[in-house]
Amino acid sequence: MDYLKELEGKRLHDPLDLKMMANKPRCIFVPADVAIIVGAGPSGLAAAACLQQRNVESIVLEKTDCIASTWKNKTYDRLRLHLPKKFCELPLMSFPKKFPTYPTKEQFLDYLQSYADHFGIKPEFNEAVESAEFDQRIGVWRVKTTGLKKEDTKEYLCRWLIVATGENAVEVMPEFEGMKEFGGPVVHTSKYRSGEMFRGKSVLVVGCGNSGMEVCLDLCNFNARPSIVVRDSVHVLPQEMLGRSTFGLSMWLLKWFPMRLVDQFLLLMSRLMLGDTSQFGLHRPELGPLELKNKSGKTPVLDVGTLAKIKSGNIKVCKAVKKLTRHAVEFVDGKVENFDAIILATGYKSNVPSWLKESDLFSKKDGFPRKPFPNGWKGEGGLYAVGFTKRGLLGTSLDAKRIAEDISEQHCKAKATRLMTFTCAPPSQL
Repeated sequence: MDYLKELEGKRLHDPLDLKMMANKPRCIFVPADVAIIVGAGPSGLAAAACLQQRNVESIVLEKTDCIASTWKNKTYDRLRLHLPKKFCELPLMSFPKKFPTYPTKEQFLDYLQSYADHFGIKPEFNEAVESAEFDQRIGVWRVKTTGLKKEDTKEYLCRWLIVATGENAVEVMPEFEGMKEFGGPVVHTSKYRSGEMFRGKSVLVVGCGNSGMEVCLDLCNFNARPSIVVRDSVHVLPQEMLGRSTFGLSMWLLKWFPMRLVDQFLLLMSRLMLGDTSQFGLHRPELGPLELKNKSGKTPVLDVGTLAKIKSGNIKVCKAVKKLTRHAVEFVDGKVENFDAIILATGYKSNVPSWLKESDLFSKKDGFPRKPFPNGWKGEGGLYAVGFTKRGLLGTSLDAKRIAEDISEQHCKAKATRLMTFTCAPPSQL
């Protein structure tokens, strides 16, 4: 932002300010009509673009050196969007028509960079938010950040704070008995790129979500011998039904039929197309896939070829892990098998409780808004949340639009109030 550069220049030429800066965080007073956005992933970009459309500026703070760092640095090479591109667009800009229905990781990153360029979004990179707390005395948020050097600290004072760090901020790393004794590599999927380094090896994948299933398929393609841990029940659906994406078909059916009826249809079609998955250790939950997603946020697996490998025996299904020993794993059913490596497809979690000093909008337990979708986007004192709906990029877009509309209305009312105060003031006060 230009005014930030101007402010920085003045500070650098002020000897007194330089002495104070050596001991204290640099304090930046953000104009009342500018919002602070924490996170430069898809959610942060969407919020910034929607604000800009309504003539509200923003400062995007990003702890890494790039936009969408999770997508760029913590995803495997073969990743594609699991849903058709029309359901993954950010507000105000569509994917290029030349992109396939399910864009690759690289294509999605290109889209996000084009999105940022199109709306002139230039995040403040390498600024990690250490804490954010509302100052009741002056009615602003105090957002403290740290740069690449620990002594490079800043404190932003802002009227509006938008939390856009998302549902997948930090890895979930389970602890198993004997993990230190295993002897082979134990890595999270955030460190997995392809099966090349596991070629010819026996690999246990812990976690049977979309990532775990796809990593197993990728391992097969590199002639590894994967097994997958299925601890709980799971819905596996075909990625497409009747020539349409399963997700798109579901959304269309929900316009006309109740959710439970649509669930019954999805399960019937899945049985016809995939067979009885329980025969292979993939037992379905009692709730249907849409109802389960709506109540718990648990996403069904959209099969891209993994199930065929399970049926053929190329991928083994295992029970939950009990403990690890030297290059071996004991499961809860008593079976013991040898493995060369373990990949943890155990997902991610929110990091909001670690830095946001607030407990009304966000739960301290899981870092998600306390109110369920669609009511978890707004808190008190100018605090907002974008990208915590458990409904993917569609939910992100809805949040971003609501937030921009709300802040814009407040901004317009404040301007109108100031104008009225000025025009109605007696001559002696003008």
